[in-house]
Amino acid sequence: MQNLEASDLRAIPLERIDVSDPELFRTDTWQPFFARLRREAPVHYLADSRNGPFWSVCSHALIKEVDSNNTVFSSEKGGIAIIDPPVPQSGQIQGQSFITLDEPKHMPQRMAVAPAVAPRNLAELEPLIRERAIDILENLPVGETFNWVQAVSIELTSRMLATLFGFPYEERRKLVYWSDLATAVPGVSSDDSIDMKKRYEELMAAAGAFYRIWAERAQQPPSFDLISMLIHNEETSRMNEDPELFLGTIMLLMVGGNDTTRNSISGGVVALNRYPDEYQKLRDNPKLIPNMVSEIIRWQTPVIHMRRTALEDYELGGRSIKKGDKVVMWYLSGNRDESVFEDADKLIIDRPNARAHVSFGFGVHRCMGNRLAEMQLRVLWEEIVKRFHTVEVVGDVERLPNNFIRGLKSVPVRLHR
Repeated sequence: MQNLEASDLRAIPLERIDVSDPELFRTDTWQPFFARLRREAPVHYLADSRNGPFWSVCSHALIKEVDSNNTVFSSEKGGIAIIDPPVPQSGQIQGQSFITLDEPKHMPQRMAVAPAVAPRNLAELEPLIRERAIDILENLPVGETFNWVQAVSIELTSRMLATLFGFPYEERRKLVYWSDLATAVPGVSSDDSIDMKKRYEELMAAAGAFYRIWAERAQQPPSFDLISMLIHNEETSRMNEDPELFLGTIMLLMVGGNDTTRNSISGGVVALNRYPDEYQKLRDNPKLIPNMVSEIIRWQTPVIHMRRTALEDYELGGRSIKKGDKVVMWYLSGNRDESVFEDADKLIIDRPNARAHVSFGFGVHRCMGNRLAEMQLRVLWEEIVKRFHTVEVVGDVERLPNNFIRGLKSVPVRLHR
């Protein structure tokens, strides 16, 4: 059904449209499906899918209504992804973190690590981010084709993750690898080659590495990194005694620090090549970069959806949601809502309301590291425009088959001065 041409979309019964199909995001053909739901059923029920029955919330306003009402719509009840949490095998650890907790448990744990991305610390981080961005850009091959995702997006992200965690710098690519594993599960990805046993073993290796870092850091004075902050905060100082909480929190911070920045770095290059008039606008006026960063994050939408579970009956957009129902907020659709964003499918780097996007969520679970992600993107583009006239996409863009993270695997580019 999902491989039909957009012109044939009208022939699909509304009740059969499944926007959770990961192939829609690999092929980048999701736009007309969500556009139809926004027009005809902004709160849409699918009775039967690979992920069971669920409600899709597709408009900007209704997404904000769900995301801001954490007393009715729970993160803790069924998790934050469209898939239902798997039943753990005997002895297996699944992981739990503050993003999957409701109040009053959520906020104390969130506040334990929030200082890492406080304005004062971001100001101290900016020179380091700039230094590393410059080092990466100065060593790129000009005039030769290379994969921007590997050479720039992943490299800059891994360097910053290692800094934030106080993780061994020479092993920084492990952090990206573990982050990718965390979001590679059936139902979220259409990759049938995922070996869940090996995936679990690798995530346990990640947990082991961080337990060792925790033990070392516990014997040292407080420092800037996230692990030290968790150790020296009363609410989280014994987190290492709860394997579920320990693994879940580490993986949340890892995924949060990886996916938004990494995929927006690559998505921005794709977008500017798709809309060359906007690229010229950037060359003519680099002062637009801060606003362009918000627009890139809106256009790319690194986190495609978040899931909630209704704790009670609730009427949303004229539809009756029942207690226990799965409710999926499609941030990607909300960011293309024509009633909020004029010419919503286009990147417009001086868009007046670019910051109105919902890429970071809304309400108590709004992304904690949003300012850090924005700063990394701003600094990187400030340094790009100083050095290169064009980052030209010269081949097919390869995307991940994933309905949770809007990831890019390959963006072949050539640099021009």
